[in-house]
Amino acid sequence: MEIKVLGPGCKKCQQTEAVVKEAVTESGVQASVGHVTDAMEIASYGVFGTPAVVVNGEVKSVGKIPKKEEVLSWIRAAS
Repeated sequence: MEIKVLGPGCKKCQQTEAVVKEAVTESGVQASVGHVTDAMEIASYGVFGTPAVVVNGEVKSVGKIPKKEEVLSWIRAAS
């Protein structure tokens, strides 16, 4: 499973990445967590608000810090 946090590296982006990593650890699922900071790559997902979360190429959240429970549900649905 591949999860990407999209954003320039702001505080909200960092918090989102921390929530995602915590959810991955808790789920026990093998997943790589990356952070995309390039504006053109972020735009290629059709995302114009950050932070955003992409799970296996599918945009799941835009413009907010998701709750850990939300991230866990995305991980379970994708695994």
